[in-house]
Formats: sequence, structure tokens, C-alpha cells
Amino acid sequence: METFIVIAPYAAAVALVGLMESLLTAKLVDDITDVHSDKTRESLGQGVGNILSAAIGGMGVCAMIGQTMINVKTSGARTRLSTFLAGVFLLILCLGLGDFVGRIPMAGLVAVMIVVAATTVNWHSVRLRTLRLMPLSETLCMVITVVGTVLTKNLAIGVILGVIAATLAFAQKVAHLVSVEETAPGKYQVLGQLFFASSNDLVYSFNYRAAESTVIIDLSKAEIWDASAVAALDSVRQKYSQHGVIVEFRGLDGPSQRRLARLSKAMGE
Repeated sequence: METFIVIAPYAAAVALVGLMESLLTAKLVDDITDVHSDKTRESLGQGVGNILSAAIGGMGVCAMIGQTMINVKTSGARTRLSTFLAGVFLLILCLGLGDFVGRIPMAGLVAVMIVVAATTVNWHSVRLRTLRLMPLSETLCMVITVVGTVLTKNLAIGVILGVIAATLAFAQKVAHLVSVEETAPGKYQVLGQLFFASSNDLVYSFNYRAAESTVIIDLSKAEIWDASAVAALDSVRQKYSQHGVIVEFRGLDGPSQRRLARLSKAMGE
């Protein structure tokens, strides 16, 4: 257990970076080859392979985006045969030609890596004209990832910071896409995704002093995602009940209906 506690943070960081790089590589290859790949199967295969290789003293690996881009874009590879041959030749170089490969100057390998990096980068995405057209949030995510990686010298930290920034930017965007429309006296239509960021103002979007004895809230064009949204809807019902008005939620089905029923009951208890 002591050893596990020591290695767990490094294992989690390496697994995170490896998974992100593999998913990014799969996405780029899909775009180039116009073939859809199963990302879940890719991730499971990589995880099982790494566990089994570690059991016999091997190192953890992931998809190599640089080699893949050169293989697919420059060499025109399209089948699993190219991946198999890359592994075979790497095995030959390590086991059969290890002494010869060890004599290659490090400066030569650095030059190869620079070429790989230059080939991998989508230079069009960092042009000033492109950056001006891109949403500011996406540019900030890219800058945060790069700066975080350079300052900490840890790719995992840069990736985590970038993911957090992207998540916050997405939540901020979606939060403003929720609207409440009064379609008729005592009838409301809620549109958008209801979660912790977007449900804050939901409670204040209704007229609680309505003259009707029953208010109908149509949620057919809305989606409930978490307990915060359920709590907001419960607050709406409670505020109406304080004025003697009955609230009916309509239009929910599937996961949203189950979340509302389950979480509303749990919070009520």
C-alpha cells in the first residue's frame, strides 16, 4: 500500500496524458481517413494492454500522434498493417540493432523530433487571422495548456488545466442558452440544458403572483442534468405553492424524468 500511494499520482498523470493523446490521435486519423473508430474500445484495449505489459515488466504506452500523422499523412497508411509493421521494426531495432541505434548522436534524434513536431502542428490554427476568427475561449484554453505545460514542465498538469478551462468555458456558454417563455396565461415553455450553471436564474423567471390556480411548465425542450436543476424546479413548485398555485411539469421523458423523480424524492427526504 505504501508503494501504491507513492506511485498512484504519477500513474494517474501518465494515464491521463496517454488517454488524451490516444483519443486525439484517433480523432485526427478519423478525420483524415473518413473512417469512424470506436474510442471506447480503443481506450479499453490500451488499458488492458498496459496492465498486461506491466505484469511482465513492460512500459506503459499510448498512441503516438507524431508518428501517426507522418504515417497517415505523409506515407498514406490506411490499414492496421502499417501499425503492425511499425511495431515489428521497432522490435527489430531494439532487440537486434540496439547497439547500432545507441551510437546515433542525440542531436540527430532531436532533429527528427523537431521535424515530427513541425509536421504534427496544424500551423493554420495558430495564424493571427485564424486566431481572430476563433472564439476567445478556445484560444485561452490552448494558451493555458501550453503555458501550464511549459511552466510546470509537466504535460499532465497542462492537460488538466486545459480540460478545466474548456469545461468552464463550455458551462459558461451553455448556461446562457436557457430561456423561459410564457406561451399563455399560466403556461410556460422552458428551453435549454438545465444544470448547476444554468439553473441559477431559473427560479426568478416565473410570475409567482399569477391569478391562475394551476401553472403548467412545459419541459419537453429542456434537459435535466443534475441535482441543482432539480432543486431549482422544486423551488419553483414551492414558491407557487406558497401562493396557493399548483404546478404541473409536463413534457419530460427518459433520463430527465428519472432524474427529476429520483433526486426530487431524495432531497425531499
